[in-house]
Amino acid sequence: MAAAGYTWQREEKDGGRTRMEESLLLSFHSTQQALRAELLLEYAGVDIDIQPTPKDITAGCAMSIAFPAGDLEKVRRILAEERVEFEGIYCVRDGRHARIGEKADGDGRGNEPWK
Repeated sequence: MAAAGYTWQREEKDGGRTRMEESLLLSFHSTQQALRAELLLEYAGVDIDIQPTPKDITAGCAMSIAFPAGDLEKVRRILAEERVEFEGIYCVRDGRHARIGEKADGDGRGNEPWK
């Protein structure tokens, strides 16, 4: 089964127009790290949605976090600063989930996808 594309509805500051924005999906090895990321991202004001991890993404946790693609750098910064361990960040391309960058474990050893 093909992966569904994610879209995020955002209101523009100038005039309240609504635009659709691509969403990204953050997957985890453990539920503990997913819940930790949820708390940190919500506290930082990132608009998130908790979703089941799609079957075509191999992860140890059945819970993933969707967020607007426009918040990617903010999410990466928060995960790095707080050393949140995650499996990967995905987008939907050609009906399939595609990883953005490499796996990351937040250990600060330079294997994060944003370095």
